[in-house]
Amino acid sequence: MKYFTTILILFFVFPFAFGDLRVGFYGSSCPRAEEIVRQVVQRRFNRDRSITAALLRMHFHDCFVRGCDASILIDSTKGNQSEKAAGANGTVRGFELIDEIKKALETACPSTVSCADIITLATRDSVAMAGGPRYDVATGRRDSVVSRASDVALPGPRSSVSVVQQTFAANGMSLDEMVTLLGAHTIGLAHCSFFRDRLNDPNMDPGLQAKLGRICRPKNRDPTTFLDQNTSMVFDNEFYNQIVLKKGVLFIDQQLALDPLSSSLVSVFAGNSAAFERSFIDAIVKMGKIRVLVGSDGQIRKNCRVFN
Repeated sequence: MKYFTTILILFFVFPFAFGDLRVGFYGSSCPRAEEIVRQVVQRRFNRDRSITAALLRMHFHDCFVRGCDASILIDSTKGNQSEKAAGANGTVRGFELIDEIKKALETACPSTVSCADIITLATRDSVAMAGGPRYDVATGRRDSVVSRASDVALPGPRSSVSVVQQTFAANGMSLDEMVTLLGAHTIGLAHCSFFRDRLNDPNMDPGLQAKLGRICRPKNRDPTTFLDQNTSMVFDNEFYNQIVLKKGVLFIDQQLALDPLSSSLVSVFAGNSAAFERSFIDAIVKMGKIRVLVGSDGQIRKNCRVFN
């Protein structure tokens, strides 16, 4: 009985599925699957380098709501408001790229590659294209048959470190992994509405305040700016150097460098790009295994926007 109780505790503390997930899952059923994903992502990246940030955000928003099951891709219907309809997902983009990849995969291997794996693989490939680390990811995820806006409860850009930490902990992720994954903001963009209230914040560099003030001056528009004002389109550790200098655009980003819970690791990553890359690989691979559907659970959607 004691052994059974221990297993139950471990299941709830670490909501990860490893069975049936493996590197090269489609080696026999769809040998060119990963090559097809990479080719389509490369074409899009060549036209729009900001797609890396879009895919990273999509991957995070998918995995942190019901797990990495492509529930974020479902369109709303008259009878159901899907995750896309939630306010936190209002600026998530890149759905048409997933559609393009899925169409190519359905031509090559019908009803074989899941939409959940497409998100994971496309994100991995786009990170490498932006100058980030290359890494293997296990595949074999299946797609959800549920997507509800009411399930979406994600921390916003004005959240504190402790609040965001609670969300990560609820998904089996540590504080260090949280600090690491927020480093993906090194290639992110944000609308002025996400940080306009910070333009008088004493914890923001005055030069950056002035620059953002000019960008966000039109009140009837909502322009965007880079979260990393230095190497904006390169996946590197520069984000951490920027927030150490009080050049964080979002409140949560700047808090990483100010809060004692996270500031020490921020300093490590600011001075050691290799340490950041190693930690990023471990963290994003782990995130990609949160509550995945495997085996006979869920389905393999033919169209990522609708249930079969």
